[in-house]
Amino acid sequence: MSNKANILLWTDNPSPFVAAVEQAGLIDRVSLEVLARKDMPSDAQMASTEAMLAWGPGPGLLPRMPKLRWAQAVTAGVEGWLALPDLPPGLTVTCARGTHRESMPENILGALFYLSKPYAAAVEDQKAHKWTRKVGIPLNDKTLGILGLGAIGQEVARLARAIGMRVIGTRRGGAPLPDLAEVLPPERTNEVLAQSDYVVVLLPATPETENFIDAERLSHMKSDAWLLNFGRGALIKDADLIQAVTGKRIGGAILDVFRQEPLPPEDPFWSTEGIVVLPHIGGGHPQRDRIVARLFVDNLTRFLNGQPLREVVDRQSGY
Repeated sequence: MSNKANILLWTDNPSPFVAAVEQAGLIDRVSLEVLARKDMPSDAQMASTEAMLAWGPGPGLLPRMPKLRWAQAVTAGVEGWLALPDLPPGLTVTCARGTHRESMPENILGALFYLSKPYAAAVEDQKAHKWTRKVGIPLNDKTLGILGLGAIGQEVARLARAIGMRVIGTRRGGAPLPDLAEVLPPERTNEVLAQSDYVVVLLPATPETENFIDAERLSHMKSDAWLLNFGRGALIKDADLIQAVTGKRIGGAILDVFRQEPLPPEDPFWSTEGIVVLPHIGGGHPQRDRIVARLFVDNLTRFLNGQPLREVVDRQSGY
């Protein structure tokens, strides 16, 4: 009788995860099953699986997996998991928190450069064979506000500080952090908004943060400040943001995440002057599966050895 742990890799690209398991020397301790995202686990797989890597199951599945003790989400956001009405209370869910650290901070910095430097305008002038002298806006000495100072937010702060920006932000508890001039608790968000020339939203999606950026909060921003949302689409009250931008109450917004993705063609964000729509590119990385695989295999080692797992989801907090 085999004493190997039954592990289900429910993803369209299992190769990096299998390779990571092999490289970690765990292949003899596990029995790996591979399943495409569009497929459903068989009765045998549901009966035997003890741990799985997955994007997120639908309702009715997890209660049919009696041996399942740990689920590793492929994504950092787990609102889909926590919304399941039948999520077993004893199931440990871990997320891919921190795996965007190699890509998202650079993309956020790229957005700041897009807003402050005339390269996009120069490209348009080139198409018309038009020579127009333009001057970029220095980011040096500008204030960057970061709402949500987790791993990504702290790396954004480090990069922004390196180019001379003053960085402030919010974090639970408000304890000081490197590279930040000021860290405030979430209840003092409006103070961060009032000081910032650029505001980056990196909050998790929870019941408390839904519609977090609404008309009242937007009213605290400078009239020429820009809002950059790289967190979750539900953090922003869409109509309030459109009104703030079209009414010139803020400078504009760059949005990388939306309530519905892909963004429907009829959505007003597409045609609102002053709003830049990005197709959820913030966390993209050519080798992202390999990055997630490093976390997965670390947690798999811990799971097999009976040790505490990393990036465990706090169901009460919602992330």
